[in-house]
Amino acid sequence: MIENILAMNRTNIIGFIIVAFTTLAILSSCKDKRSRGLEYAPNMYYPIAYNPDQKNPNFENGITAQVPPAGTTPIGYDRFGQFANTTEGYLEASEKMVNPITTDAQNLAEGEVLYVSMCGPCHGIKGAGNGKIVELGKYPAPPSYATGVSSRGGAMKDLTDGKIYHTMQYGLNLMGSYASQLSPDERWKVVMYVHKLQNQQ
Repeated sequence: MIENILAMNRTNIIGFIIVAFTTLAILSSCKDKRSRGLEYAPNMYYPIAYNPDQKNPNFENGITAQVPPAGTTPIGYDRFGQFANTTEGYLEASEKMVNPITTDAQNLAEGEVLYVSMCGPCHGIKGAGNGKIVELGKYPAPPSYATGVSSRGGAMKDLTDGKIYHTMQYGLNLMGSYASQLSPDERWKVVMYVHKLQNQQ
């Protein structure tokens, strides 16, 4: 019986301590309404870096979002402005642009995957101009890479690296630009795969 009383007293004492600690924690949190209390990873709330719209004393003009120096190219950006979105730019790209990526099995396989997902719905899996969208009958078929004639003149099988890349960069006729969907390297891999389709009958 004495053991039961001691056990009950021990339980009561532990319960009292828990209630007292909880009450103290709640009352201490109400002391200063401006305080946020304990913060986990405060550097996430108070960043060291300046936000783009903040004043910045490190620059003479006091602006954080500075204009990049003239002639610089951001990482991952392909400067294509040298070839205008004109027939002349198209022909100039044909003469001056050569695929910088090595033609090998891996790049060709990656080009095929990109082509099937991005170009296949219109141009067809084999490049015959019979994609699923064309089969719906709402859009005209693009010319076949192997046997068709380009709307800019010349056979589709004779399209060069630069002509194909230029068309992906700017789009043509009903085809929109793929500059935002495919990185420069991805576009070159698609160019590589289109050349394979040009040689198929």
